[in-house]
Amino acid sequence: MLDTYREVVTPEGVALHLPAAGPVPRALAWLLDLAIRLGIVFVSAMVLGILGRSGTGFYAVVLFLVYWFYPVLFEAMWDGRTPGKRALGLRVVASNGAPVGWLAAFTRNLLRVVDMLPMGYAAGLVSSLLDPWGRRIGDMVAGTLVVHDVRTAAPTPQPFNHVMAPPVVLQPYEQAALVAFAERGPRLTQARQEELAELATPLTGARGTLAVTRLYGMANWLLGRR
Repeated sequence: MLDTYREVVTPEGVALHLPAAGPVPRALAWLLDLAIRLGIVFVSAMVLGILGRSGTGFYAVVLFLVYWFYPVLFEAMWDGRTPGKRALGLRVVASNGAPVGWLAAFTRNLLRVVDMLPMGYAAGLVSSLLDPWGRRIGDMVAGTLVVHDVRTAAPTPQPFNHVMAPPVVLQPYEQAALVAFAERGPRLTQARQEELAELATPLTGARGTLAVTRLYGMANWLLGRR
C-alpha cells in the first residue's frame, strides 16, 4: 500500500488532509518500541534478580505493565507517539484528526491480540493492506489512524513594503486573487509561494522569488499601500 491522505471535514467546514502511514513505517516503529521494551525487561530482570525469589512477583508486574501499558501511556500522554513512532515521524490520532484519548489508546492496543492472529501480526497486516488508510483491526474498532507527523518549515518573510502597479488592467476576480495570495502567503512555505506565484508568470513576467515579490507588490498597490 502506498501512503495516502484521508480527508476529514471539521464542523467548521475546514478540510484536513491526514497523511496516513502504511504498514512498512508502522512495522519499523513497532520494532523500535519492541527493542526498548525488551531493554526495560532485561534491566528489570537484572535489578530484581538481586532480590532472589521475592523479586519474581515484582518481575511479573513489570512484564504486565511493559506489555500492556507501555504503548497506552505514551500514546495517551505523548501526543499519540511512542518512542518508536516519534523516531519514524508517526503518531496516532482519532479518525477525525483530533488527539487520541485514553479509551481509544487502550482499545487499539488491547485488540493487538486479534491483529496478531494467527501469528506474526498476519491479521493486522492483511487488514492494513486492504484498508484505504492502512488501519489494522484495532484502529478500526478504536476509531484511530496512524499518520505521518508532518512538520512544516517556518515561512520566509516577504517584502511587504514593495509596491508595484499591475502592467495590465485586472478584472475584479483577478484583483481578489492577488489580495488573497498576499494575505495567505506568509503562512505558506517559500516553495509553495513560488509554485503559486509562477501560475501568474504571464502577469509578472518572472519566476521563483522574483515572481513572489512582484505579486506582493501588486497586491500592495491594489490595497492602496503607495
